[in-house]
Amino acid sequence: MTQPRRFDLSRLLRPRSIAVIGRRMVEVIRQCRRMGFAGEIWPVHPQHDTVEGLPAFRSVAELPAAPDAVFLGINRHAAIEVTTALAERRAGGAVCYASGFAETGAEGADLQARLVEAAGAMPVLGPNCYGVINYLDGVLLWPDQHGGQRVERGVALVTQSSNIAINLTMQRRGLPIAYVATLGNQAAAGPAEVIEAFLDDPRVTAIGLHIEGLGDPAGLARAAARARRQGVPILALKTGRSAEGARLTLSHTASLAGADAVTDAFLRRIGVVRVASLPALLEALKLLHVAGPLPGRDIASMSCSGGEAALIADAALGTGLRFRPLDREQAARVAATVPELVTVSNPFDYHTFIWADAPAMTETFSAMMAAGFDLMLLVLDLPRGDRCSDAEWVPSLEALVAASQRTGRKAAVIASLPEGLPEDRAEALIATGVAPLLGIEDALAAVAAAAEAGDILGEADAPLPAEPVPLAPGPVRTLSEWEGKRRLAAQGVLVPEGRLVRSPEDAVAAAEAIGLPVVLKATGAGLAHKTELGAVRLNLADAAAAREAAGALAGFGEALLVERMVGDTVAELIVGIGRDPLLGLHLVLGSGGTLVELVGDRRILMLPTGRAEVAAAIRSLKVARLLDGHRGRPPGDLDAAVEAVLAVQDFALACADRLVELDVNPLMVTPRGAVAADVLLRLVEEADDR
Repeated sequence: MTQPRRFDLSRLLRPRSIAVIGRRMVEVIRQCRRMGFAGEIWPVHPQHDTVEGLPAFRSVAELPAAPDAVFLGINRHAAIEVTTALAERRAGGAVCYASGFAETGAEGADLQARLVEAAGAMPVLGPNCYGVINYLDGVLLWPDQHGGQRVERGVALVTQSSNIAINLTMQRRGLPIAYVATLGNQAAAGPAEVIEAFLDDPRVTAIGLHIEGLGDPAGLARAAARARRQGVPILALKTGRSAEGARLTLSHTASLAGADAVTDAFLRRIGVVRVASLPALLEALKLLHVAGPLPGRDIASMSCSGGEAALIADAALGTGLRFRPLDREQAARVAATVPELVTVSNPFDYHTFIWADAPAMTETFSAMMAAGFDLMLLVLDLPRGDRCSDAEWVPSLEALVAASQRTGRKAAVIASLPEGLPEDRAEALIATGVAPLLGIEDALAAVAAAAEAGDILGEADAPLPAEPVPLAPGPVRTLSEWEGKRRLAAQGVLVPEGRLVRSPEDAVAAAEAIGLPVVLKATGAGLAHKTELGAVRLNLADAAAAREAAGALAGFGEALLVERMVGDTVAELIVGIGRDPLLGLHLVLGSGGTLVELVGDRRILMLPTGRAEVAAAIRSLKVARLLDGHRGRPPGDLDAAVEAVLAVQDFALACADRLVELDVNPLMVTPRGAVAADVLLRLVEEADDR
């Protein structure tokens, strides 16, 4: 695997000296002073002797030493010139605030290439970005307002968009932010390098990404692997889609495996948890900061309202979280702490009989927590502070904290509405080790993300996805089904016994030689979807049926394919290989047959994958119920299906530079094997093929 150029960002992110150049320098100086930066700040100005009361230097050459970090607020042409001077002085790194580079077209792309060349081994964030904030040490290479404050430990945020970064710093959710880094055009340093730099700081508890594309998948995979080894979870909100326009899609695989689904599979393989929204990202980071990854998905909820219990029960549907019922002994212990009129359940409505009685609620909450859930939730919205008093609500918070500390169990407060838990209360809860979560849906998405992070940290190390192999130049050829099957059979994929014939008479002779019943198909390079064209005849039980079918299909293709009819089929799968322009080859497994795209039941795995992962993916499909032996039918041969999938993978990896797309649909799983009943294969022609 090739290693991309690496940058050491430690001086840029944690500097002892900062140089500021160009417009917005005054704001950068003020921001650093407000946040208590303890190092040196060196303004560079060709005319002024002082800036904000600090001695100014005429040029980079006059600086007293090589600065650890530099904020460049000058125009794009001057930025290249000054970057050259900084690299010569061996500065630690720079933020390039200027725009007008690759985002503007060919001329800007040329300037961006010159900027990268000027920087050399010196890391540069941007261009076209605001920069970086280090709330741990009071470092702000930042030209605008922000909403953060100094913290001792917290989460790190990486985003391409500077405006979104500003918005994230303005959150009022109690989330302690350690770092914010904006990447802009990512001309030199991207998410992978920034993540690695964050992982050097043990004060970072979790990392959140907002990314629009995966510019360096291999680098991101390596950074994520390191984060996993260190026990630091990474969450990602990815927007946009990778380019698909150049892909010519004939296969069902290409329809099932859209670019976004492939991105999902890639992120999951490398150990990054994907979330669907900015609020879910912030809430999940907060939960991970306080409680860390969760060991499982068994949760419990408590509230003093049946309505809230119903809300959270409904919101949990489809999240993978489970409100595990209490067993008899557990329920009895909880029941002993509440009046007889209260019914013990999960979610648990404990009513208002013990409302505002902190000692009584502590006993009830402790009894619930003793049941050993992975996370205990208390649904509680505080009244607005400008018009009401929360005095009677505070005992509930105190009781939850006391119960969590008594039992050692993880706990969170959920406000059904984000405004139901003020920032000061959220910060106070975090200080006690209880997570404050805002909004029921976003909170449960956060819990599910924390559970997935727990899965990732608990799994054995998976191999990194294979780096994409460029497609060789040359014309793309769609092989006939006969030829495609021969190629796969040579790799170990089981195919039906068959003969290729040219006439109805030969078809009858082949059918009798193979053994009736048979399947008869028209075949040729132009017949991609034969069923839709009516070019397939199934279950031909005698010579007359075979002769009639051969006559009807004679004009459809180049030849006729006669095959033994696969009997005793338990289930049909699709096994496909797709090619993403950025992420490379991937495997698609799903419920197969003629309704494959309508059913849409599929799992995507990055290559290479292993036997256990393939088996788990097949078992997760809806069709798995048939493989287990549905309604008295014999079970399917799962081991044979897995072996067939792995053989398809081996074929794909062996011709990775030529494979455009591949469908095995259906792979017929029987009680004693798995047979590729149809194959669509598209390859770049080799010289010998032409």
